Amino acid sequence: MPTRKASAVWEGNLPRGKGTMKVGSGAFEGSYSFASRFEGAQGTNPEELIGAAHAGCYSMALAHGLTLAGHTPKSVRTSAKVQLDKVGEGFKITSILLSTEVEAPGVDEKTFLRLAEDAKENCPVSQALAGTEIKLEAKLVS
Repeated sequence: MPTRKASAVWEGNLPRGKGTMKVGSGAFEGSYSFASRFEGAQGTNPEELIGAAHAGCYSMALAHGLTLAGHTPKSVRTSAKVQLDKVGEGFKITSILLSTEVEAPGVDEKTFLRLAEDAKENCPVSQALAGTEIKLEAKLVS
């Protein structure tokens, strides 16, 4: 399996500095700052990128599980809400909420929910983030 790469550069102190993050493939490069991370200003932040990675990984894992169960999905749409909180003297990602809507012909609700939970527990990004509470809202749509 290939080793994936990403990089970041930060210039200056924390409150007034700025930086850029990019993925090795060149598919994404974005600026970030204290304000984009903690105050909702323009730019990206590490938590947003973790959310995108988690949503993508989860969607692929669920699609695979459904396919193996004989219910190839038409679509798996997942969003992630990554909660960053002040904890003690620092900050911590305290929870991630994955919300998914799936269109998969022929799958019953019980099987779907079992496969959705299995994907949450076993996708590689969920495993990497095992120290964080990961919640799931899963909906089967037609």
